[in-house]
Amino acid sequence: MSASAEPAPNVPANDDGGDRRFEFLAGLTLAVFAAVLAVVDLGGGKYGDDEIIGTNEKASLYQWYQSKSIKQSLVEQQQGLLTALLDAGAVAPSGVETIRAEIGAADTEVKRYDAEKKELLLGSAAVGPEGQVLEVDGQKGQIVGTKPWEVTLATLGAAGDKFDLSTLWLQLCLVLGAVSLVLQEQRLKNVFYGAMVVGGVVGTVYGVLAFQVAMTLG
Repeated sequence: MSASAEPAPNVPANDDGGDRRFEFLAGLTLAVFAAVLAVVDLGGGKYGDDEIIGTNEKASLYQWYQSKSIKQSLVEQQQGLLTALLDAGAVAPSGVETIRAEIGAADTEVKRYDAEKKELLLGSAAVGPEGQVLEVDGQKGQIVGTKPWEVTLATLGAAGDKFDLSTLWLQLCLVLGAVSLVLQEQRLKNVFYGAMVVGGVVGTVYGVLAFQVAMTLG
């Protein structure tokens, strides 16, 4: 009597091909978003440095403005004192013309300080050639002005916020992608891969918006 044949054991289908395809796709996606993150980091660093430089320039201009204000205040006090002495008749007739000349010179100096302060606030371009009185390295028309710097810094700050959000989302995207590669269950792998793509797309959009805002500065 011949022995009955035993049924062949159930062998699970070979899924190595599917795993390799998923790993290739996930790795490629990770590489793309990592490249986007590198570009965003580069842009954020550059415009972040510009913001620091602008902040320092604005602070220097304000210090210069305060210095001019103090000097103007001293001249105005001197002018007021001389005017009071003249009006009170406390000046000998022989010295009246000298005092009046001093008052006129003080008035001219006060007007010069007003023009200098205006240029420091608004910038050389805003006051025009006729209003440019300050010189930098022997040349007029070099003052940017505190007000223009405030506008520039506001734009750089808005761009910086978007760069930060872009970096955050892209970093989360890379973490999710790495997790998808180490998981075993295919359903979870797909979930984390999808989350990676969503995070990467959001981060990329924020990065594009950040560059658009920053590039409005020219």
